[in-house]
Amino acid sequence: MSTLTLILGGARSGKSSYALKLAEESGKPVTFIATAQAFDDEMSARIQKHKTERPAEWSTLELPMNLAKHIDKIHSEVVILDCVTLLATNLMMQFVKDDLVDELPYLNAIQNEMEALLSAIRNSNQNWLVVSNEVGLGLVPPYQMGRIYRDGLGWANQRLAKEADTVLFMVAGLPMTIKS
Repeated sequence: MSTLTLILGGARSGKSSYALKLAEESGKPVTFIATAQAFDDEMSARIQKHKTERPAEWSTLELPMNLAKHIDKIHSEVVILDCVTLLATNLMMQFVKDDLVDELPYLNAIQNEMEALLSAIRNSNQNWLVVSNEVGLGLVPPYQMGRIYRDGLGWANQRLAKEADTVLFMVAGLPMTIKS
């Protein structure tokens, strides 16, 4: 039977590091699903840095979207999905034209992605550690793309949290249990 742990927090709050720590402490085989895409040198460097932080024996799948279609390829007992934040960005960028997001298709895409992912997770036998940013604690973004993105990611986080067995909120590297 699968388990789902959602690890939320702000930027640089320790979400990814904590997910890596939990996976390492399990002592079980791990697959790391990376949603980041390297569109510039800065992101390429960040991706390389993150790769060096993971144990060499872990499997890595680079999947910017459509994750559920690939879950049957995972044979490890622990899966880290890092992160839903970039997954939401990848989905949104399909619907951007002239710096505006076509809202309904984007929200439908993120809803479909989350429902397919949650179904695949529940049909798996893995322990899932899913990382996402909490973007609802700050000011309302002053531009349309930011507001639509915040809404889509906020909905995705709510959906994941509802289904999760455990929800952790990271603050300054410290986990706070929201749901257990």
